[in-house]
Amino acid sequence: MSACVQPSKPQNLHVMWKTVSEDCNLACDYCYYSTAGGHPHQPIRVMDTALLERFISQYMGRSSGLATFSWQGGEPLLAGLTYFEQVVSMQARYAPPHTTISNALQTNGTLINDNWARFFKHYYFLIGISLDGPQTIHDAHRITGSGKGSFDLVMRGIRHLQNVGVEYNILTVIHEDNVTKPDELMAFYQEQKFPYIQFIPCMDFVSQNSGMPGRFRITPEQYGQFLCRTFDLWYNDGYPELPIRIFENMLLVFMHRQPELCVHSSCCPKMMVLETNGDAYPCDFFIDEEHRLGNIGQSDLESLLTSPVYDDFLQMKPNMNEACHHCEYLSFCHGGCPRNRNWLDVNDRTEVDYFCQSYKMFYSHAYDRMIVLAERLKAEQMQEYRKTGNPLPGRNELCLCGSGRKFKNCCQPL
Repeated sequence: MSACVQPSKPQNLHVMWKTVSEDCNLACDYCYYSTAGGHPHQPIRVMDTALLERFISQYMGRSSGLATFSWQGGEPLLAGLTYFEQVVSMQARYAPPHTTISNALQTNGTLINDNWARFFKHYYFLIGISLDGPQTIHDAHRITGSGKGSFDLVMRGIRHLQNVGVEYNILTVIHEDNVTKPDELMAFYQEQKFPYIQFIPCMDFVSQNSGMPGRFRITPEQYGQFLCRTFDLWYNDGYPELPIRIFENMLLVFMHRQPELCVHSSCCPKMMVLETNGDAYPCDFFIDEEHRLGNIGQSDLESLLTSPVYDDFLQMKPNMNEACHHCEYLSFCHGGCPRNRNWLDVNDRTEVDYFCQSYKMFYSHAYDRMIVLAERLKAEQMQEYRKTGNPLPGRNELCLCGSGRKFKNCCQPL
C-alpha cells in the first residue's frame, strides 16, 4: 500500500466552516448534509464568539503567509452580515504581517442582496453559487421550505454580485433531470456568461453517517456520456472559452501539474471541517463520531492535526483497489473519492470509485484533444518566457514545463 506523505505542519491548512451547522432555507431533495427541510432552527446556530476567536488566533499563528477559509452550510448567509463582519475583524486582528487572507463562501444565492454583495467585494470573497441549470431543471430539486422553486431568487442574487463585480462561480449538481441535457446546460451557461463552472455528480448519502453505503441518483454510464458530450461543446476546436473545473484538472496533468480537485488528487488534502460547536473533522463527507478529531474548545489546533484519527483518514485514499494501480488513467483520478468506494460493501473502501466507468469514458474520449491543447498552451508559455529575456535551460537540463524531461527533448523545439 502506498502512502500519502503529509508534512507534520502543512504550510497552508484549509479550514471549512459549517457556518450555521445544518440550517438552510432550502429543502433540496439530494442534500448530503442539511436536514432542516427549508425550515432553519431558530435562533440560527453560529459558533460562540470566544470559540471563534480562540480558533482564528491559533490558526493565524501558524498560517505561514496564507490563511484560507471556506464558509459552507447549510446556508452560511443565515449567520447574518454582522457575524461575518466580526469574522473578518478577527482575521485582520490576528493575522501576522504580510498574510494573505482568502475567504470562499458556498451559498444557494437566495439571500444575497446589495449589502451582502458590497461586503463580498470589499473583502475579496470568492462566492460559489449552487445552480442546477435553467429554471425548469433547477426548480425540480432546489425548492424552498414551502415547496416553491428558488431559481428566480438565485438569479437575483447573481445579479447583485455582477453589479458590483464580485468574483463568483457556478456549482451544478448533476442529477437525473440534467444528466441527459448537456447541450441545454452549456447553452444556459454561455447565455448567462457565467465565469466558471463546477460539476458534482448527485450522491445520495448523509455526511453524518459515513458508514452508510454510497447510493447515487445517476448511473456511471449516464455521467460518462454527460462528460463526453459536455467536453465536445467545451473544446471549441482547441480554444475553450468557458472554464469547467473537471476539464481543467485533466489539462493540469498534461501540463505536468497536480490536479487541484481533491477527488482527482493523489492524496486527500489535510484540511479541517469545523462544526458550530467546535467539533473538528477531516472532510465534510465524514462528519460523524468515527472521524471526529476532537473539539477546538478542548484541544489546541496542533493536537487535532496530529490525531491518529487523521492519520487513518489520510490512508483511505491511497489504499485503492488493485485494478487502479494498473489503470492507464491513474494519473488523472488517483482512485477517485473514498466516499464513493463503498457502494458494493459498506465496510470496504477499496472498491473502485462508483464513477470509475464515467471517468474512463471521459478520459478516453478527451485524451487526444487534451494533448493537442496542452502542447499549444506549453508552446505559448515558452514564447512568453522567451520574451522575458531570462536564460533558457541548457539542452541537457530539465525543461521549464515540469515534465521531468531534458529541455532538448521537450519544449526547446517549440
